[in-house]
Amino acid sequence: MHSPTTLTREFGFRIAVPRPQKNAAVHSGVSWRRRYLLMLRLTDGLLIAATMVASTIWLDAASQEPTTRTLLGHPAAAVFVAVVWFGMTSLMRTRDPRLIGFGAGEYKRVVDASAVTFGLVAVCYVFLDSPGPRGFFFLTWPAGLILLLAGRWAWRNWLNYQSRFGHYLSKVIVMGNRQDVRYVVAQIARKSGAAYDVVGVALEGKVKFPALQVGKNAVPVVGNLDSIQDAVAASGADAVIVAGQLHRGNGYIQRLSWELEKTSTELVVASALTNVAGPRIRVRPVEGLPLMHVELPSFTGGRHVIKRCLDVLGSLSALIILAPVIAILVVAVKLDSRGPGFFVQDRVGKGGQTFRMYKLRSMVDSAEDELAQLQHLNEGNSVLFKLRDDPRVTRVGRWIRKYSLDELPQLYNVLRGDMSLVGPRPPLHDEVSKYETHTHRRLFIKPGCTGLWQINGRSDLDWEESVRLDLYYVENWSVLGDLIIMWRTVKVMLNPVGAY
Repeated sequence: MHSPTTLTREFGFRIAVPRPQKNAAVHSGVSWRRRYLLMLRLTDGLLIAATMVASTIWLDAASQEPTTRTLLGHPAAAVFVAVVWFGMTSLMRTRDPRLIGFGAGEYKRVVDASAVTFGLVAVCYVFLDSPGPRGFFFLTWPAGLILLLAGRWAWRNWLNYQSRFGHYLSKVIVMGNRQDVRYVVAQIARKSGAAYDVVGVALEGKVKFPALQVGKNAVPVVGNLDSIQDAVAASGADAVIVAGQLHRGNGYIQRLSWELEKTSTELVVASALTNVAGPRIRVRPVEGLPLMHVELPSFTGGRHVIKRCLDVLGSLSALIILAPVIAILVVAVKLDSRGPGFFVQDRVGKGGQTFRMYKLRSMVDSAEDELAQLQHLNEGNSVLFKLRDDPRVTRVGRWIRKYSLDELPQLYNVLRGDMSLVGPRPPLHDEVSKYETHTHRRLFIKPGCTGLWQINGRSDLDWEESVRLDLYYVENWSVLGDLIIMWRTVKVMLNPVGAY
């Protein structure tokens, strides 16, 4: 089973790999999911009801004309809207068990359900030719949405806390060849959060050892492909994850799914495509033939216009608010060591275009000249130079690096349009010259002040993981995802990980 090693999810909160408990079976599996979904329904219903009651009282108090009570100022109409709102949260599957506990999908569906509800309300205003109170749209909708999102956030925090003790997790067995199984188990440990507890693995061929070493954890080998049903029954697993392609082909997977149906055990297939194109994968049956479509990524269009608007508003607001802080830090840098307060360096941006990136100087002024003398101490790889105790870093520089304050001037690059608030890490020309063919896809969009690389360990990441995260972001980014990354960046700045 797992050792209590602290890990980080891709979209969510810090978690710990669960330690098995004596009563873990009571709080894991399908039964806990039913209880948890029931609590989500009750919470959503209570928050929506509270919002509508408060809005009705406020509208009654603020209304001076009887006509404003013809639709939503009336308690009966408020009840109707509350029922529709709650119904939309169910109809749009905001409590889908595959989404709860991790990722941005749960929050996005709550936002979509709320938007559809109030779109329908607006149509009712027009259809009934009712003037209606504007306050209902400008107060009730945002207030209710914030409450719903806060409720989901609170339950997710509770769920992550429970996962530390091995509670409220779906038990899974991962099956396949050794290499694919090791990769999938490692990714589940790092990214799944309050979702899966790998209770064992089943490997192709003969079982020659009792456990599979995955990082620092030894995961029990519970059998092979011939004994998977017995392993599921013995472990009480809720799902079986097929890691990669099996030598036995699709016929074996189909027969396995029929066998697992008898025990209500889910079958999950981990496709290699999900590393890059997960959100763009759609399965469309054609005459009984399930075809997996990978939709084309979009690098232009309306979403990018919205992203640019957020960049301008966000960077301008941040620069105005943080100008005194930046000024104080510049003075501290100059007093600590000789040289300018700012460090300017050429970086590669969207489409391979060069731009000048601004940072607070965190190293001695001769840092770039001294780099060649330190190459033999490189703790990174052939592409990136990393040195945990770099002698070129100044006293003030070490502190501002720890809390990522040296990157605040990049807000100016965002305002100019060289960078975005969220995006891939801005590379040096030397790094780009060593890119493999597919790695150049990082340059399809603007680099960012923060991104998945920063909230998942920064310098602690190896090169392959850094590239994987950047490519995933480039092809699958969303406005909601950007907001979540920015929120998590604030948390990482307060509790730095991998910053040196």
